[in-house]
Amino acid sequence: MIDDIHKRALHRTRILEGQLRGLGRMIEDEDYCMDIITQSRAIQRSLESLNRLILENHLRTHVTDMFENGGDEREKAVGELLRAFDFDGK
Repeated sequence: MIDDIHKRALHRTRILEGQLRGLGRMIEDEDYCMDIITQSRAIQRSLESLNRLILENHLRTHVTDMFENGGDEREKAVGELLRAFDFDGK
């Protein structure tokens, strides 16, 4: 994994851990539903941010190599990307 992306992804996971613990406390405390939803949506955005980092790493490392290798490797990379974006019909 690219060093900078690795550090940023780990940082993002630590933030997510805190957000999830906070969400659990909100549910336990029976906080106002809209506040819980707001926190849940923030977690979803944080997960998307993490997904973007991981995808960026994959594109810059594995996919680049797979395209350079061509043939079956290139097709495998295309299939992975389609699955990553739920465009593979499965």
